[in-house]
Amino acid sequence: MLTNNYKAVITALILILVLSAFASLKLGTIAIPAEEAIKALFAPDKENPTLFATVIWQIRLPRILAALLAGAALAVSGAAYQSMFINPLVSPGLLGVLAGAAFGSAAGMLLGKTLLAAQIGAFIFGVAAVAFALFLAGIFRGNRLIMLLIGGIVSSSFFTALISVLKYVADSKNELPAIVYWLMGGFSSVSMPVIKLVAPLMAIGLLILVYMAKYLNLLSMGDDEAMSLGVRVSLIRNVLIVVTTLICSLTVALGGIISWVGLMIPHTARMLIGPDNRKLIPASALMGAIYLLIIDDLCRAAFVNEVPIGIMTSLIGVPFFILVLWKTDRRWN
Repeated sequence: MLTNNYKAVITALILILVLSAFASLKLGTIAIPAEEAIKALFAPDKENPTLFATVIWQIRLPRILAALLAGAALAVSGAAYQSMFINPLVSPGLLGVLAGAAFGSAAGMLLGKTLLAAQIGAFIFGVAAVAFALFLAGIFRGNRLIMLLIGGIVSSSFFTALISVLKYVADSKNELPAIVYWLMGGFSSVSMPVIKLVAPLMAIGLLILVYMAKYLNLLSMGDDEAMSLGVRVSLIRNVLIVVTTLICSLTVALGGIISWVGLMIPHTARMLIGPDNRKLIPASALMGAIYLLIIDDLCRAAFVNEVPIGIMTSLIGVPFFILVLWKTDRRWN
């Protein structure tokens, strides 16, 4: 049964999410009145759209949706990984998915020279990086969790090295700056067709993780205890890895490398509602979406020139995560 405190937290987070998203629609170089924003959203004139409607539907709404999806996906992936590997310092990049996706996006920009090629490359090589980590874990004997961690480290290092190779061979005037800027993270290039393509896949992945939250609770007790309760540990863990890989690679396809969200937000959610993943996963999704939306608003509105969101999340994440660790150290015992 859900406690009243949990219901109150979720209700408050949903309210904050709605208000933050609506405020983001109005925020920017062109100030949009509230009534115009509501009219553009719910009663748009498709034949003769106003300037406000054009700005909302072509620029701000896709960006807002991208920030919400990426924030939720990274936060939920972090919570799943931390429970799956029984380690509070685990992040979505553990098995090399972010490094692989970053290489794929850079290769797509270098060879395909289009944003679509970068997004497709991010997804393909994000999956390939995790497959490589799983292959390495499977060919060596030892503790399954430790082998997965080592495989992830090797895979991440390998694809990080490949990114450096691409930077070295890229044209220093045009291609290299584009690759570097993309890898810093940002949603300025997101369009509604991309959102329509990515959103259903992300939504399915998030729903699967919400459904499998009860299995995450069992995995967090350790493999022996989970198996004694009838859980097929290897199967469940592999399914969880596949799903988290899917949604993490899609976040890179949307906005490049965005760090710290999957490491920091689950700890913050755990402070509010505890370690039960049936409650933690939904709360992490909402908090991650709110957090990344606010950070994106800060990046595009608080400075003369837009700051890449990956830089901002890192600058905010480091001191905040130190505080979160200090607050939550006993909750993991």
